Amino acid sequence: MDKFWLYLSIGASILSIGVALYLFFWVKKQPEGSPKAKEVASWIRDGSRTYLKRLYRTLILVVVILGFLIAIVFSFDLSKISTSQVAVVPINGLVMSVSFILGALCSAIAGYLGMSVAVEANVRTATAANESINKAFRLSFYAGSVMGLAMVGLAVFGMSMIFLITKDAESILGFSFGASTLALLAKAGGGIYTKTADIAADLVGKVEVGIPEDDPRNPAVVADNVGDNVGDVAGMGADIFDSYVAAVVAVMILGASSARLGLNYVVLPLIICSLGILASLIGIQFVRVGKNGKPGPALNRGTVITTISFAVMVSAFVLATSVNLGVIWATITGLGAGVIIGITSDYFTSDDRKPVFRTAEVSQSGAAINIITGFSYGLASIVPSVIGIAVATLLAYYLAEVNGLAGIYGIGISAVGMLSISGMIVSADAYGPIVDNARGIAEMSGMDHHVIETTDVLDAAGNTAKAITKGFSISAAALTVLALFAAYAEVVTASGLQVNMSLREPIVVVGILLGLMTPPLFSALTMLSVTENAFAMIEEIRRQFRERPGILAGTETPDYDACVDMAAKGSLSSLLWPALIAVGLPLLIGFVLGPNALGGFLGGSIFTGVIFALFMANGGGLWDNAKKYIEAGNFGGPGSDAHKASVVGDTVGDPFKDTAGPSLNTLITVMSLVASLFAPLIAAFHLF
Repeated sequence: MDKFWLYLSIGASILSIGVALYLFFWVKKQPEGSPKAKEVASWIRDGSRTYLKRLYRTLILVVVILGFLIAIVFSFDLSKISTSQVAVVPINGLVMSVSFILGALCSAIAGYLGMSVAVEANVRTATAANESINKAFRLSFYAGSVMGLAMVGLAVFGMSMIFLITKDAESILGFSFGASTLALLAKAGGGIYTKTADIAADLVGKVEVGIPEDDPRNPAVVADNVGDNVGDVAGMGADIFDSYVAAVVAVMILGASSARLGLNYVVLPLIICSLGILASLIGIQFVRVGKNGKPGPALNRGTVITTISFAVMVSAFVLATSVNLGVIWATITGLGAGVIIGITSDYFTSDDRKPVFRTAEVSQSGAAINIITGFSYGLASIVPSVIGIAVATLLAYYLAEVNGLAGIYGIGISAVGMLSISGMIVSADAYGPIVDNARGIAEMSGMDHHVIETTDVLDAAGNTAKAITKGFSISAAALTVLALFAAYAEVVTASGLQVNMSLREPIVVVGILLGLMTPPLFSALTMLSVTENAFAMIEEIRRQFRERPGILAGTETPDYDACVDMAAKGSLSSLLWPALIAVGLPLLIGFVLGPNALGGFLGGSIFTGVIFALFMANGGGLWDNAKKYIEAGNFGGPGSDAHKASVVGDTVGDPFKDTAGPSLNTLITVMSLVASLFAPLIAAFHLF
C-alpha cells in the first residue's frame, strides 16, 4: 500500500513537470514584438544567463566539497559509539552524498527553468499588453506557473525516488540539505545583485538626474532588470523549494522515529504534497482577469480555489483511509495560518489600503517621515502573522494530541499543509518579476504610453503577490523549523544522549543568545554588501554621465555591460560570510558547547529570524507600492518632492524585502538542517 502511494506521488510530480514544460513551450510560441523590444529583451536574457552560469559554477565547487565531506562523515556508523564500537559502512556515506547532490541539482534545475521562461515571457508580456491587459496577464501568469509547477514537481519526484530506493527517511535529509545550501546562496546572491542595481539606478536616475524608471539612458537599467530574474525568480524559487523539502523531511523523520505511528505516516507528507500539486493545477485554471481588469483579485481567486480544493482532497483522503483524523485538523490549521498571513501582507502592501496610502501621503513632508511611517507599519505587520503562527502551532499540536497523534507531528503536518499549495503560490510570485521586466522593456523600447500604464497595473499586483509569498514562506519556515527542531532532538536522543534544553541551564541560555544574534548579523552582512556594491555602481553611473554627456542627451548608448558585470562580481564575492554563518556556526556551537547549547541556538534563531523576516518583507513591499502610488499621479506624481522622498523610502526597503528578509527563512532552515544532519556526529563527539 505504501508503495502504491509512493508511485502516486511520483505520478503527480511527473504530471506537474509535464505541465510546466508544456507552458514553457506555449510561452515561447507567443509573438516577441518589435525588433527594438527583442533587442532589449536579449540584453536582459544574456545578463541573466551569464550571472546564473557564474553562480552555478561557484555552487558546483561548494556542492562537490560538501558532498565529499558528507560521504566521509556518514561512512561511519556511530549508533554504537556509547559502547566504543564504530563500524565503517561506505554505502551509507555514498547514499547521503548522492542525496545531497540531487537536492542541489533539483533546486538548480527548477530555478534555471523558471528564470529561462521569465526572460522569454517579459518581452512577450509587453507585446501582449499592447493588445489587452487580459492577454498580458494570462501570458505572464502562465509563465510564472512554469516556476511553481517545476519546483513542486522536482521536489516531490526527488524525495519519492530517494525514499523508494533507500526506505530511509533520514537519507532525505541529505536531499534537503543540498536544496537548502543552494537556496541560501542563490537567494542571498540574487538578492544582493538585484538590489545593488536597483538602488543605484533609482538614486542616480530618479533622484539626481530626474529620468523615469527603466529609462534606457540609465547605465544600470539592464542590470536592474537582470536582477529581477536572478533574485526574484531563480532565487525565490530555490527559497520555496528549500522550505518545501525541509518541511516534508522533518515530518518523515518524526514519523519514522515514532514506532506507534507506522510506515504510512512516513510516506504521508509526500501524499499530501501530491494532493497539493493536483489542487494547484486546478487553481491555476481559474486565474483570469475579469471585466474590471484588476489582476490582484484574479491572483487571490486562484489561491482561494487552490486552498479549498486541497482541503477537500486531504479530507477525502483521510476519511477514505485509516489515517488519523488529526491530520485533517493539522492541515487545515496550516492553511488557515497561510490565509491569515496572506491577508496581512495584502493589507500592509496593497496600494488600495491605508498603510500604503498613508506612507505615500506623508512623503509630501520628506523622506524622513516616509521612512518612519513605513518602518512603523512594517513593525505592526508582524503582529497578525506571529499570532497566526502561534495559534496554528497550538491548534496543530493539541488537535493532533486529542486525536491520538503526536503533537509535534501535527505541527509538522501543518507546515506541510501550508506549503503543499506552493505550486500556486510560487506561480503568483514569479508573475511579479516577469511583469516588472515587461514594464522595463516597454519603457526602454519606446512602446506607447498605454502599454506602460497597463504593465504598471500588472506590476502593482505583482508587488503585493511577492509580499504575500514572502510572508507565506517565512511563516511556513517557522513551522518547518519547529518540526526540524523536534527532529534534531530525536536524532540526538537516538544517538545515546539525553537532550535537556531547560532555561535553568546556563549553557542553553548562552545558545539561545547566540541564536538570537545570528539573524540580525546575517541581515547586516547581506545589506552591507548591497550598500557597498551599490556605492561602487553609483560612482560608475555618475562617471558615464560625466564623461559621456551624449548618454543623457539620447545620442549615445550607455555601457550596460559594465554595470551588469559589476553587480555579478560584487554579489558572488559577498557570499562567503553568509555561507560560513549558516553552515559553520551551528557546527561550531555543537562541537564546542554541546547538543543542548545547539538546541538553544536553534530556538533563538527561530525567534529573531521570523520577526526580522516578516518585518522586512512587509515593510519593503509597503515602501515600494507607496512609491508606485505616487508615480500613478497621486500627491504630485513623478518628479515631485513627494516622489523623490518615496524613492528614498523604496531604496531603504529594497534590501529589506529582496535581500535580507527572504534570505532569513532559508538561513534558519539551513542551520536546523545542519544540526539535524550532523547531530549523530556531534552526539558521538560528546559521548566519546
